[in-house]
Parts: sequence; structure tokens; C-alpha cells
Amino acid sequence: MHRDLPDGAPVSGVPYWYWLGGRPATDFVNTRRERWRRDVECLLSVDEVVAWLVRAGLLAHWMRAPASILGEARGLREAIDAGVRAAVSGTAPDPAAVALVDDWLALAGSRPALVTGLDGHPVLTERERADSPRRALGMVAYDAARMLGIPSERARVRICGSDTCSARFYDRSPAGARRWCSMARCGNQAKARRFRERHE
Repeated sequence: MHRDLPDGAPVSGVPYWYWLGGRPATDFVNTRRERWRRDVECLLSVDEVVAWLVRAGLLAHWMRAPASILGEARGLREAIDAGVRAAVSGTAPDPAAVALVDDWLALAGSRPALVTGLDGHPVLTERERADSPRRALGMVAYDAARMLGIPSERARVRICGSDTCSARFYDRSPAGARRWCSMARCGNQAKARRFRERHE
């Protein structure tokens, strides 16, 4: 569900997250809303970073995170958005943004674990994919790296075509020709506006 932002700054960003980006990287970028006008931050605390990661399915359950994770998460988000904007405009992204996303990839890789098996003998296995907030953010970075680093995926990165929206999304339509983040919201509003303009 998509909720309109309040007139003032939100006390909590959670009610204003939307999940129409088509993949974790674009949904994460969309935690900063109305970049075209008011530029509203909707990732307001360490707890909200963790809550977003849980809701996105990248973290199994809520857990404590260091105070620094809020600034780190926002920095990763803006680096991903720099890549999104560059992909949409067909230009090269800022190398510093690429390097920042790359730095997070170290946390997204395999992490071996040695555990005791059912028979009591040690078994080499792998830790859960997202066993910490930083590891979960590494998975967001990995999704962004795939989206921005593979030409066929980069070609499907979009910013909503509505004049009153700045949502970033990944176009999964068969033709790859989506213009709006949501046909039900922005697409219908644009069609209604064009209809009114033609009949005035």
C-alpha cells in the first residue's frame, strides 16, 4: 500500500515506505521520498533500518544494530541512487558511488561456519545469508551491483515518469517500456490529467 506523505516531516518513516521498486535495491532507494520536491527522509533511525531489512526479507528477525548503521545505510542508498540516475540518463556514475557499493559487496559473500552435526562430528556449512544488519545491507549492495553492473539489467532501471513522483523502479514488463512506478497510481493519474487537458 502506498501512503501519501504528511505535510510536515514524518515522526516515523515506516508507514511511508513503498514496495513498488521491483527489487531490494530500488525499494531501498525509495526510502527517501519526493526527491523532486520536498526530499523527505523516511529512514529515520537505526531501528527503522533494521525494520526495513526485515520487511524486505533480507534479515530473518529484528536485532540490535550499531548507531553507525543509519548513516552507513543512507550512504549506501545514495550511492545506489547515483547509479540509478546515471543508468536512466545513460551516463557514467560517479566513481566514488561505484566504489562505495563495491565496498559493501565484501559483506554479501559466502561466510563459512563450522558446526556440530547430528552425529556429533564437525560439519563445514555456510552461515545464514543475512545474520546481521550489515550483512543484509551487503545483500542490498549485491542486488544493486547486479542491477547496475549487468547491461541488460541496467537498461531496465527507471525513474517514474509522473511529474509528481520520483520513485525509482526496475521495469520487469515483457516489453521493457514501463513509464510509471505504478499503473494504478501514477499511470492512472497521468492518463486522467491528459484526458482532462484534451477535453477542456
